Order: sequence, then C-alpha cells, then structure tokens
Amino acid sequence: MSEAQWVVLSDGGRPTEDIYFLESAAPVLRQQGATVDRVVASRSLGAAFMHGRSFLRRYQGANLLLCRSLPLGWLRWLERNRNAFGYIAYLIDDDITAAALDTTLPGAYRKRMAGIASLQPRLLALADEVVTCSDQLASYFTSRHPSVSALTPPLLAPLPGHEHFAAFPSTQSPWQIGFHGTRAHLQDLLHIAPALEALQLQRNDTELEIMLGQHIPKRLAALPRVNAPAPLPWQAFQQYQCQHRLHIGLAPLLATPFNRGKSFIKFLDIAAMGGVGIYSNRYPYTEVVRHAENGLLVEDCPSAWRDGLLQLLEDPAATARMAQQAGLDAQRIGDPQNAVLFWQSR
Repeated sequence: MSEAQWVVLSDGGRPTEDIYFLESAAPVLRQQGATVDRVVASRSLGAAFMHGRSFLRRYQGANLLLCRSLPLGWLRWLERNRNAFGYIAYLIDDDITAAALDTTLPGAYRKRMAGIASLQPRLLALADEVVTCSDQLASYFTSRHPSVSALTPPLLAPLPGHEHFAAFPSTQSPWQIGFHGTRAHLQDLLHIAPALEALQLQRNDTELEIMLGQHIPKRLAALPRVNAPAPLPWQAFQQYQCQHRLHIGLAPLLATPFNRGKSFIKFLDIAAMGGVGIYSNRYPYTEVVRHAENGLLVEDCPSAWRDGLLQLLEDPAATARMAQQAGLDAQRIGDPQNAVLFWQSR
C-alpha cells in the first residue's frame, strides 16, 4: 500500500467524490501510506493541452477515479494517454440517460445530463471498472461494460443523540419534519403534497422544512409553519446536518426510470439529523428499512403518507425508538470501512 497513488480527476462532482472516496476511504488510505490527490479538470479552452504534460509527469502509473463526466478536452487527452496510467474507475451515482429523458425534471438539468450521456460511452471505454451506488444501477451497466460493481453510500456525518425527542411535542417545541431532496425530486414531493397540506392545516404542533428555496411549490409555501431555506452547497449542507435535528424525514420516490437508479443515501441523511424517515415502499429503501422498526415504508398514494405521518405523530415514544434504531442501522450499513476495503482491493 505504501506505493499506491490515487488521483481523482474531477469534473466538479464534489459530493459524489467525497461520499464514495475522498471523505470515506481516502483518509485511511493515506494513513496506510497511499497518496491521494484531487485534480480539477478545468473546462477552459486548451486546459488539457496546457496542463496534461505536467499531470502526466506527476501521476504516470497512478490509479485514476473519474466521476460522472470529464470536460471534452480532458477526455480526448486521457484517451490518447490511457496507457500511461494504472487502474481507472468510473464512478457513477445516477442513471444519466434516464435523467436526460425524464420530462418531469428541470430543463437545464436534463440538458446537462444529456451532455454527460453523450460522452458516457467514451468514459466507459477508458475504465477498467464501473462503480455504481446501488445494485440496480449496476445492473443497468452490466450489458455495457465487462466489470461493474456496486459500492453503497458510506455515512460521513457523526450520528447525533436523540435528546430532541424528549422536549416535545408542544406549540413551543413542535415536531420538526423535513424534506431535503434536490429539485430533481420535485415531482416526488408534489405527489405527497396533499398529505402535507392536510397535516399543516389540521395541526399546530408541526413545522415543515423544505430545502428548495425559491423553487418550493407555491401550494406548500402558502401553508402555515413552513420554512423553505435555500439549497446549500455541499460542504455547507454537511455542516447543516451536524447542527440541525429532525424528528421525521420525508423521502418520497416515484416509480420512474431515473429514480430506479437511486441509492438509499436519504436513509443515512435522515439518521444523520437524528430523525426517522418515511420512505416510498420500493427499492432502494426496501433494502434497508424495516417497516415500523427503523422507519416507515408507505405506498405512493397521498393518503398512505398522511397515515404514516399520523402514526409517527400519535406515538412519540415509538417514533423515538425507530429513530434510535435508524441511527444504529445507519452506522452499520454506512460503515466507511466498507469503502476502505472496496478501494484497497482495487
């Protein structure tokens, strides 16, 4: 291990790079004598030509980790110089092609995904191995590459205690319910909006946080006790997770081709904020959630989400126990040592 050298040749996908390698496995690899660097592949015209020679001098023979995509100039440069490097992994945590074709997603996002999808065959050709975030996403690539593996998401955040369950519920200390998905999950959120409307209009002991900022649906923004903070950059969101506590997290996931490639990372995110989650009753959540033990699995109809919310709200002691169990399970299934062993074996 003392001679191992890893380089993340980055297109800017910092959350994915950090979760699956830089903040999970890399610290241990460094302790064991490996060198790990991150080099941003600039999109500026001629960047690969200008910097490629120095990159080659410094990293010849190194293992490379490519995440999602590369600027076209760097992709062409790497194709010309592929034999100068060792093992190359292509790390992917979304079905990019499905995202490009999903008309429910924001137009700018779809356009960006279409650009990545057009380059993906060339990235696959460069890679010795495709590393995905779930078994289901891995199955999508098995017909497109001879070596495909799944590395499920590690837990990066320290797990909190559950003291926040002791001082509620009351109008002075209300239930904290949160949705912290991106705009890519806006349709998932809208599908359960009737349940959230009924909750906020019929009770006065619940606060709902939807981290979409100006993109929050108007029908939800108009409800009482709804907060809509702006989405945070990755590192700021990590700090936010450590500082804020949830009682209940919401993770709806409709049956779409794009969603079928998702990981169970929301289970870890909700546990990291001390909460218990309500999840769509489908993969990937069915892999980690045991109904009524460490979360709730509910069907897609809004009435099922309403019933799930009421079940948690009306039995605070059971909800607290579920949150505690979710934390224990997140610690087990999200053990970063799994990522360490995965990359050590490459």
